[in-house]
Amino acid sequence: MKRYIDVTQESGREFYLKYQGKGKIVMLNLLKFKEVADYTNLETIKPKQEISGKEAYELYMIHTLPCIEKYGSRVLFKGSSKNFVIGPVDETWDYVLLVEHESVESFMSFAQDKTYLATAGHRKAALLDSRLLPVLE
Repeated sequence: MKRYIDVTQESGREFYLKYQGKGKIVMLNLLKFKEVADYTNLETIKPKQEISGKEAYELYMIHTLPCIEKYGSRVLFKGSSKNFVIGPVDETWDYVLLVEHESVESFMSFAQDKTYLATAGHRKAALLDSRLLPVLE
């Protein structure tokens, strides 16, 4: 089964071109955590003891929230999840997150911020799989 953690250059470029100048955008995050976070090649941010993927994602959010707010964005909703009511029975997600960004440009500025990038590895360590869906009003 193919997993999705990071954006590709192609999908990032397509996202920017499709949504630039369109105003506010909400990013729907569907997240599945690793049982144990994997900090391979992330020694500079690795916790002293082993932690779960969920705990690693909590660290990611602690470091990321100030950066999100710096660019005028905000978390609209976060919560746990499991199975779809309508959808594949074999597809489950642990966590759902909705983040509103002022624009695709502000999202891109956030995603390229050096402070954000310094600790974004917590996300990679935490996630087994993810989806990120941009939504316009």
